[in-house]
Amino acid sequence: MNTNDKSAFVAIVGRPNVGKSSILNRLLGQKIAIVSSKPQTTRNRITGVLTDGEYQLVFFDTPGMHKPKNSLGKYMVRSVNESVGGVDCCMLVVEAGKEPTNTELALIEKFKSLEMPAILAINKIDMLKEKDALMKQILDYTKLYNFDAVVPVSAQDGSGMGELLDELKKQSSEGGHYFDDDTLTDQPERVIVAEIIREKILRLCDKEIPHGTAVVIEKMKTRDNGILDIDATIFCERDTHKRIIIGKNGAMLKKISTFARQDIENFFDCKVFLQTWIKVKEDWRNRARILQNFGFDEKNFD
Repeated sequence: MNTNDKSAFVAIVGRPNVGKSSILNRLLGQKIAIVSSKPQTTRNRITGVLTDGEYQLVFFDTPGMHKPKNSLGKYMVRSVNESVGGVDCCMLVVEAGKEPTNTELALIEKFKSLEMPAILAINKIDMLKEKDALMKQILDYTKLYNFDAVVPVSAQDGSGMGELLDELKKQSSEGGHYFDDDTLTDQPERVIVAEIIREKILRLCDKEIPHGTAVVIEKMKTRDNGILDIDATIFCERDTHKRIIIGKNGAMLKKISTFARQDIENFFDCKVFLQTWIKVKEDWRNRARILQNFGFDEKNFD
């Protein structure tokens, strides 16, 4: 271990759909967190690890803060609160040109109570036409909290990412690295594969269906010739959802599987043979035992 090595644990927090996962993926240079235009995409705390020379940053990409409607939603909110309490720094992600909402105000109150170092990342600046609105937004937020830094960024085109990384490095302290330098994430490979498949469902299916789906990897095994065999089961809440995900003559499921296979091959750098099935488990998001079987941490349930 290099005695000059420095590390920091960083929680990425904010409202749903402000681009938290996109920022994480951009910083890492590799997609490990699923990205979708639909809110509440992230369910687990995805841990991304970025090692740059003597610096190692360990990121928790938390679910977006929202008012929970079911047991899964309560799990997601508790996951955020748990993340904020156990890190060196928080990165609050907000959307450019938007005024603070009750969610941001609640997170800032949490920062105050913990005396938490925090960086404000104002995302989607590429979408902002009025630059005066950005200056006003910066002024509004700096009145609310003494942020260590305020960095306007675009996860879409990469603007400001170098400056953001520099500010995050300032939060690190000496004590060595917690992960091997080539580590990208601490998530098991099966979790990554399941999330890739779920992302395709989110992208391709109707608004109400995707949040009623979960993906479980039943088998991952590499053949002697290097091909990776994956069997995945998609769980949904209703027969009507099952029919939509399958699509006419199986067209939608084939599309989901094809796009997922391509991303999985890129991630593992090998040929993949992916088989997917669909099963119905009614109201699974409100059933703790099923949620636990799907891999959600039981200590975060009622």
